[in-house]
Amino acid sequence: MTDGGASAAAAPSGLVVVKLGGTTITEQAQLLDQVAELSSARPVVVVHGGGARVTSWLERLGVPTRFEDGLRVTDAAALEVTAAVLRGAANVELVAALRARGCDAVGLSGVDGGLLAGRRVAGKGFVASVSAVRTELLRTLLAAGHVPVIAPLALDEDGAVCNVNADDAAAGLARGLGAGRLVLLTDVDGIRGADGVRIPRIGAEQAERLIAAGVIGGGMVPKVRAALRGLAAAPGAAAIIADGAGPDVLRRALGDADLGTRIVAQPEPA
Repeated sequence: MTDGGASAAAAPSGLVVVKLGGTTITEQAQLLDQVAELSSARPVVVVHGGGARVTSWLERLGVPTRFEDGLRVTDAAALEVTAAVLRGAANVELVAALRARGCDAVGLSGVDGGLLAGRRVAGKGFVASVSAVRTELLRTLLAAGHVPVIAPLALDEDGAVCNVNADDAAAGLARGLGAGRLVLLTDVDGIRGADGVRIPRIGAEQAERLIAAGVIGGGMVPKVRAALRGLAAAPGAAAIIADGAGPDVLRRALGDADLGTRIVAQPEPA
């Protein structure tokens, strides 16, 4: 399976992949207004998380939660809850909220249509990284004016359902579709250097140096590496990490170089 079975040049013009966090619909109301508005002007694919909600349900059911390297270790019991929350409650509520705003959203998971193929991450149980993307279904939906809303699940090499980090899922889709912009919305305003100052723009080499030095750590590491993986398909593409709670954040993420941190394959020469 290749990345979509089509060249990046065939991707919809101006495509944006937006990764939303896992907060409640009420907390994301302003952001969902922005997604609906953006989708009326250009093609949009939405990927959502749901980590906090998954953790809450795991606690209710007495299933232990453990993270390693920023990823949730997912055994069979945790996978059952994770799939139910992500593809069920979280996805359905998000689709309904977007449709209420006039956005023609369609709910999917990475399992539907074999959309996301995954490679099992060693030592993490039923956790996979995105190895390939089948984009024909998404291209059809986008061409018809729909907004795919995707829960981060995938099928591994043996056909088993696996949990996928939502940033990794968004990056795989951005790469497969040749998206010009990948917007990763989170609860921080970007990457910060050793001095604590936000870095407005960063290239791959600098990002890896900061990871090696421990300046970029915790859950930001998979987020940054996912952003870098999402860039390769489209020349001039950029990924933006920004605080999803900020005012007018989605519009600014696409046009304001001073919002969050822009990640590029190589920084522009000085």
